[in-house]
Amino acid sequence: MTVSVAIPDALSLRYARTRAGRNWLAALPQLIEAALLRWDLSVDLQGREPWHGHGSVVLPVASEHGPAVLKVAYPHDEALTEPAALSLWAGHGAVRLYASDSDSGTLLLERLDHRRSLYGADMETAEQEWGGLVRKLSLPAADSPAWAGVPSLAERTEQLSDELPAEWEDLGRPIERRLLEAALEVCQTRGAVGRRSSNDVLVHTDLHFENVLYRCEGPADGHGFVAIDPQAMVGEPEFAVAPMLWNRMEELDQARPKAALRERLLRLCAAGGLDPEVARQWSVLREVANSLDYTRDGQRKDLERSVWVAAALAD
Repeated sequence: MTVSVAIPDALSLRYARTRAGRNWLAALPQLIEAALLRWDLSVDLQGREPWHGHGSVVLPVASEHGPAVLKVAYPHDEALTEPAALSLWAGHGAVRLYASDSDSGTLLLERLDHRRSLYGADMETAEQEWGGLVRKLSLPAADSPAWAGVPSLAERTEQLSDELPAEWEDLGRPIERRLLEAALEVCQTRGAVGRRSSNDVLVHTDLHFENVLYRCEGPADGHGFVAIDPQAMVGEPEFAVAPMLWNRMEELDQARPKAALRERLLRLCAAGGLDPEVARQWSVLREVANSLDYTRDGQRKDLERSVWVAAALAD
């Protein structure tokens, strides 16, 4: 069987910049064909283009489970946690995982309504839906083999306490020292607290508006918004707040944007049953780390946004 699938232009442009990316793009047709054979799938595009995320191609397919999607992800560390997290959630608040193949980075998932995400919902609805999902997804951490594939947030935070100052110097001190110091203070506080915390849960660290889609298939009581594309870690649930702050920023009250951002944080925490001060701290650290990544990658607009958010929350 030979299948011809057009790779989305945005994905091709993103990964054609490096040798590893080009190798992955070249291998995609074989990876897709092997997965179709492995799980007895048939392509169900119906004249549509394949969908894609930041680092994956998503192909609608027909399967023994009914309408599904085949996801083929670029092999990066963040994608490796997805099968473990989805297996732990087992469809409760997250997309259902039907099958996975770690060697090829392919997943067979339930098909959701890709046209209906929280990005299109009004902000009040989006915040409440997001908060409900955070409550559902916050599984208490357990010491079992099923959790072995999910890294520790506290350990990563302690690594950042060493990495951030060195990167800041290497990159020519691209942000104010006070923001770096604010981030390092969070590392010292949350890293130590998180390691011994009895409140550690499974955290979807990329739970933003577009990573929440509507489930319209299956039992009526299973309908509603669910999470996709987890970049999972074990740690404090407040770590999940930041992506909801650095997206849809154009909707902040432009007469008082910093205050409006902090008010959004408070509403999100109220909806999710989270500690606003802990969420503020994590968000400062995440945006400082993002700002250094964006500096390294030459992404000027993203850098400016991250610095602004970090400053608004640190002030």
